[in-house]
Amino acid sequence: MTQAKVSRIPGPNSRRLAQRRAEAVPKAVFNTAPIFVASGDGAGVTDVDGNRFIDLAGGLGVLNVGRANERVQKAIHQQADHFLHECFHVAMYEGYVELAEALNRLAPGDHAKMTMFANSGAEAAENAVKISRYATERDAVVAFSNGFSGRTLLGMTLTAKEMPYRHGFGPFAPEVYKVPFAYCYRCPFGLTHPSCGMACAEYAADVIDSQIGASNVACMIVEPVQGEGGFVVAPDDYLPALRAICSDRDIIMVDDEVQSGMGRTGKLFAIEHFGVTPDILTTAKSLAAGLPLSGITGRSEIMDRPHVGGLGGTFGGNPVACAAALAVLEELTATDLLGRAERQGKLLRERLDPLADRVGIVGEVRGLGPMVALELVADKKTKEPAKAETGAIVKRCIEHGVLILKAGTYDNVVRLLAPLVISDDDLHEGLDVLVEALEWADSGMN
Repeated sequence: MTQAKVSRIPGPNSRRLAQRRAEAVPKAVFNTAPIFVASGDGAGVTDVDGNRFIDLAGGLGVLNVGRANERVQKAIHQQADHFLHECFHVAMYEGYVELAEALNRLAPGDHAKMTMFANSGAEAAENAVKISRYATERDAVVAFSNGFSGRTLLGMTLTAKEMPYRHGFGPFAPEVYKVPFAYCYRCPFGLTHPSCGMACAEYAADVIDSQIGASNVACMIVEPVQGEGGFVVAPDDYLPALRAICSDRDIIMVDDEVQSGMGRTGKLFAIEHFGVTPDILTTAKSLAAGLPLSGITGRSEIMDRPHVGGLGGTFGGNPVACAAALAVLEELTATDLLGRAERQGKLLRERLDPLADRVGIVGEVRGLGPMVALELVADKKTKEPAKAETGAIVKRCIEHGVLILKAGTYDNVVRLLAPLVISDDDLHEGLDVLVEALEWADSGMN
């Protein structure tokens, strides 16, 4: 892909549209890049001024198979020619069932499974909690520090970050309890893995037993790799420890794969790296390659407990979105895309890992497969978050033709969500821009 800058960013057309946006759309609906997109393909974006961008953001983790994927586009067009919507609750259609069968087959575990569909990751989390509460006849839910589950009332409650997700929107839903995640770079216990003996897991078990009451806990919802929390990767022994905690107490383990799923870590689901089988697994984002769709897949005996009419929604499992998702799953399982993702992850680490020693602002490079991030700090000893510098780096990358995102509880993490179809040349070019921006910030942004 060749970048063609025709104007400063934002260009005149984007600036004119931004004026309309300011009058028509609330400021709370935040935008990272000050541009308006005209077209896109694969891992490239062209704005309304003709500026071409390399995409390392992936539509916020939605475009794993790329923009305008041929298999997905064909499936969408074929379904659209038949019908756009029916509502599965009014009259059924095969695509909903076929997609459920596919996810039941592909999700970890050889037990019988069932799947229902909603529209977003937040709705997936909410339905996972609803189903867990119904199946267990318990109320309490255990979530984690640095976790993110969306912007609905329950989603915000499960989410750990105060600003901007929770601030001013309370009161929140009851019976949600948070325990520390295994964030080893910022261990809340001041320990080091593996000599810590999984103190965070032991602490979670103690909170469940002594403060909540194990017999009151319906489910534990956990991201194998925390997305909005800063791409925090659980140590190899952490998720098995959580699985044991849940199994020993008859607590449903909910695996949140909204951001980490659909090949983002080099496997279809991130939890496959850990050899753990969850009771319920949630998917969204890249599931339908840009169309709104989320899935809740779980053990049949759990999923089939709620009464008839207790689950669903008007648009959940829309036929066009289901067709797109079936094409996504075929793309991920019938091609070498997962192998390509694994190779992308290795390339990223080869380029970025040395920065932790060479660039003072880079505190840690971490990730799983191509789900990679850099945590930026003002001081490597104190680990004081470099929040302002992170925002400036994202802005500088955009100004130089690379779309990129930040994340983290302290807004000091640069995360990479490039479509898995990105070429090595484009990835290297995008990383060149990022590395230059990091060095620029490290030198005082002069």
